[in-house]
Amino acid sequence: MSHPAFAGLDFLDAAVIATDQDGRICYANPTAVSLFNLRALELPHLVHCFGELSPIVSAAQAALQQNISITEHELVVPGVEGDMYVTLEATPIESPAASLLLEIRRIDQQRRIVNEERLQAQQQANRELIRNLAHEIKNPLGGIRGAAQLLAHELPDPQLKEYTQVIVDEALRLQSLLDRLLTPHRLPQLKELNIHEVLERVRSLVLAETPNGLAVKRDYDTSLPSLIADKEQLIQSALNIVRNAIQAMSGIGEIQLRTRIARQVTLNRRRYPLALKIEITDNGPGIPEHLTETLFYPLVSGRPGGTGIGLHLAHTYVAQHHGTIEFDSRPGQTTFTILLPLNAWQKQD
Repeated sequence: MSHPAFAGLDFLDAAVIATDQDGRICYANPTAVSLFNLRALELPHLVHCFGELSPIVSAAQAALQQNISITEHELVVPGVEGDMYVTLEATPIESPAASLLLEIRRIDQQRRIVNEERLQAQQQANRELIRNLAHEIKNPLGGIRGAAQLLAHELPDPQLKEYTQVIVDEALRLQSLLDRLLTPHRLPQLKELNIHEVLERVRSLVLAETPNGLAVKRDYDTSLPSLIADKEQLIQSALNIVRNAIQAMSGIGEIQLRTRIARQVTLNRRRYPLALKIEITDNGPGIPEHLTETLFYPLVSGRPGGTGIGLHLAHTYVAQHHGTIEFDSRPGQTTFTILLPLNAWQKQD
């Protein structure tokens, strides 16, 4: 639905639709086409797209009839991905190509960008804190382990050596935890890969670990292009999310791995024409409400005995690929969505 008169609007984040005096759509930018699936329309009219009772149609009609600009806030409109909150500006224009310009901007997208920035800043502060703390702990921890080993050689009673072995084992466990906390600081090893190879590796691993009671379904878009990324980091990211879901479901339930292309997305304040979209959905009990704000923080876990490292690592690895990771959760359905821009590394060069 392109039109040479509106070519400059093709790259806007907002959905822009131009209509004639009767409400027939004569232009829609790529964001509007993607958001409302306008390609599916045989009759390109606002009513056919949104319905007669839609507040978008009402605002457009009022703006045309009264020849005034109308702004509406927090409207609920249906989109390809379900209902969403938007702001709407309907502005009459004097142009041979159209009579009205509609600008529709998702409020939830703005909220998502703010949340992304807050989470990125918090994660960066957490990483610096953890790195400094881990380095401070490693040296005395090594000394404790060494002293316990020396003491074990000097103790005459074999039963007493059991206590020194406990010290050694716990020191090793803490050492392992510190190593995992420091792991994300390795730079990605980039190469061309197929995202479905990553997901198939994850699927085979979790099915081997949980042979009974777990179903892992696939809904892949096999036309997706290759991605320049670190294969092991992406495997670990997806694997940590899937394992977290399996633990929440106690190993019994269903997980779906879904891939799609996302168009005209803004990730970390950068605009990308194309991104890979990975959705990992489970039918478990959902994420406890008290964890939703801190789920990706290190050492935060809703599971007794959990370290809270898995989702933190997943978020860190995805962020290193200039992508984002989000979740939507309710009882019976939790979906983690990973967005990875296709040309991120070229943009950074």
